Amino acid sequence: MGKLYLIPTPVGNLEDITLRALKLLKEADFIMAEDTRTSGILLNHYEIKNRLIPYHKFNEHQQVAHYAEMIAAAKSAALISDAGTPGISDPGYLLVKQCILNDIEVECLPGATAFVPALINSGFANDRFCFEGFLPQKKGRQKRIEAVKNEERTMIFYESPYRLLKALEQFAEAFGSDRMVCVSRELSKIHEENFRGTIGEAIAHFTETGVKGEIVIVVEGNKTGEKGADEEK
Repeated sequence: MGKLYLIPTPVGNLEDITLRALKLLKEADFIMAEDTRTSGILLNHYEIKNRLIPYHKFNEHQQVAHYAEMIAAAKSAALISDAGTPGISDPGYLLVKQCILNDIEVECLPGATAFVPALINSGFANDRFCFEGFLPQKKGRQKRIEAVKNEERTMIFYESPYRLLKALEQFAEAFGSDRMVCVSRELSKIHEENFRGTIGEAIAHFTETGVKGEIVIVVEGNKTGEKGADEEK
């Protein structure tokens, strides 16, 4: 019976990968990758020549049972995403579930995940936090934000650079423009930025400078007794 390894890959700097991860990527019978072109850059950098199979959100529902059968027939297989840990706002959950149902051993290696450095860099309380991942692009987006309006834990969101300002404006409406926020951009890369300030200040900053790169938004939790922006009116 084969074994599935979920292997975290760097969120930016290619050196942020463990020795064990490199060893397993070389030894696996095949590697399933969210984007074979993106993953190819990392593998070429470390001179890893292995069979790459596309595994992404557009085919995982239809192919998950087939991939589980492939893993069962192999000695070992690796799953990687474009960046970070597979399954965290990336494909992987369905495959892990299918492997467990089929009694296939699963092991996730420790490693890079974008929200952890963003949370630490924010300076906000991190003993308890709420990871929300990506907000819905359209349907259900406002409802999701309203649902966490009174959340007292630090909140973490992933967002596209194209929707950052929209997200900040929606947060200002729901949480109040004076709520503290940290927007982390291009983590571990040359142009890493961690903007800290109020939501209103973040809107002004990114309206002026523009937005590029991968984004993590960390929002300070609602202080006990505070009301959301609409409740103050």
